[in-house]
Amino acid sequence: MKNYHVQLLICVSLLSFSCGQSENNPKPKEAAPKEQPQPHEPKPVASNKKRIIFFGNSLTAGYGITPDEAFPALVQGKIDSLQLPYTVVNAGLSGETSSGGLGRIDWILQQPVDIFILELGSNDGLRGIPLKLTFENLQEILDHVKKKYPNAKVVLAGMQLPPNLGSQYTTQFRTMFQSLAQKNDIVLIPFLLEGVGGNPELNQGDGMHPNVEGHKIVANNVWAIIKGILQPA
Repeated sequence: MKNYHVQLLICVSLLSFSCGQSENNPKPKEAAPKEQPQPHEPKPVASNKKRIIFFGNSLTAGYGITPDEAFPALVQGKIDSLQLPYTVVNAGLSGETSSGGLGRIDWILQQPVDIFILELGSNDGLRGIPLKLTFENLQEILDHVKKKYPNAKVVLAGMQLPPNLGSQYTTQFRTMFQSLAQKNDIVLIPFLLEGVGGNPELNQGDGMHPNVEGHKIVANNVWAIIKGILQPA
């Protein structure tokens, strides 16, 4: 019983001490919340900058090299050296087919487009996809661009296939791009990989994707066709 009274006395003493401490050191009042600064609006692209979209597959994306070494970035370098008012957007996706491109074209077209460069179809050919289907997919992509941005200038990158796929198929594949360009009255790059395709020194180990030096030549191939569109008369 005696022990019980002792313990009770200790508890009461501690409780009194605690209360005293709370009264002597009252909890500070919370400061009034400061007005939070409003987030800055993203800066819009300068009005004098037009947009070039490279829409393609691994060739455009720069498979096996850094994005800065891929031909779209090299084209941007040529543009900047001449102080032309264009910004390049690399919308390349490795492994992309014409049907895949058709599936994502509306998402890409959410941004403004002044020049649209279409580089698709080679993966279709390598997979033996019927040319009629590839043609229709590419045509539909072009239709989407023309509908959303009727004033945009469109460029089609022509491609070729290795001869081991058969002369009839490879010939029809090559002429498909010519037919599309004529039908839509758009600019054609006759063969994107001119001077690069089939050259081991300008391609990576797979023999299909240009290396750094190869992309420099591809950039020149593109530039030779589009510089007349970009530079003022």
